Amino acid sequence: MGNPFVHVELNTTDVGKAKNFYSKLFDWELEDMPMENGTYTMIKVGKGTGGGLIKHPVPGAPSSWLAYVRVDDVAAATKKAKSLGAIVMKDVTEVMDAGWLSIIVDPTGAAIGLWKPKAE
Repeated sequence: MGNPFVHVELNTTDVGKAKNFYSKLFDWELEDMPMENGTYTMIKVGKGTGGGLIKHPVPGAPSSWLAYVRVDDVAAATKKAKSLGAIVMKDVTEVMDAGWLSIIVDPTGAAIGLWKPKAE
């Protein structure tokens, strides 16, 4: 499979409540990392696809999970998605020293993230 799911992110309205819930429900290691706009919590799951947890960036939006798919070229994949009818919700953005992402909404209304890591 050429484009695996590589990261799952919870955009939550209540970071503290979410961290408390998931740390008790699952055997996950939660690690806070400082960011420009606050804190990002890495979710380390051991085997399988890990993720993150962050304060929802859209005021008034409900909490939701967002899956990210690995691509070789975020800009090209974002452009291709747009040509196929997707709406670009967040254009290509560099994420610190980790990589680049974009977020698109497919023609059915489902959001998905595209991800290209810096280090292989």
